[in-house]
Amino acid sequence: MSDCGCGTEQAEKLERTTLTYLLAINGVMFVVEAALGLYAQSTGLIADSLDMLADATVYGISLYVVGKGISQQAKAASVSGALQIILGLGVLFEVIRRSMYGSEPQSILIMSVGLLALVANIACLKLIYKHRDGGVHMRASWIFSTNDVIANIGVICSGALVWILGSRYPDLVIGAIISAVVIRGGIRILKEARATKSKEVVT
Repeated sequence: MSDCGCGTEQAEKLERTTLTYLLAINGVMFVVEAALGLYAQSTGLIADSLDMLADATVYGISLYVVGKGISQQAKAASVSGALQIILGLGVLFEVIRRSMYGSEPQSILIMSVGLLALVANIACLKLIYKHRDGGVHMRASWIFSTNDVIANIGVICSGALVWILGSRYPDLVIGAIISAVVIRGGIRILKEARATKSKEVVT
């Protein structure tokens, strides 16, 4: 249940509204980060854009199961977690590919886009805050938004290090770290979904 102090119907309506905003923000930021990440030759930005894509999909799935039973919400969370892991592995592949074939990341663009993404994800955190102790699908949304803020800070730091050191390796390292954060978040959600299903079976 949402921490809004309202009835079930009102809470569900609030969840739908919140998830719609989250879906829109992450969808737009995926397009922006992916395009500018490719232009800037930044593994960190590309990794973060794929994270945004995963989150947008998660919010879409969560939106679908608002008001549905715990079992369906747990299934939705499981799909979300699995998707996070798959995209995290995709990011790791991109890091390996760029480390082998080279890249010339543009530090100023990386920091600028990273800052824009950070502002967007802080807005997402504020939107999802009241729902952080809700159903497993909403807890999944909270975890993903928290991970995004961490990833954004990492991207900004990598851009600064690329500029200071004149090296592409900070960008590659941050891309790998974001990959690990995404995969870890996916595993955490799968565990929560499994625990939720177990509780339902017991009750």
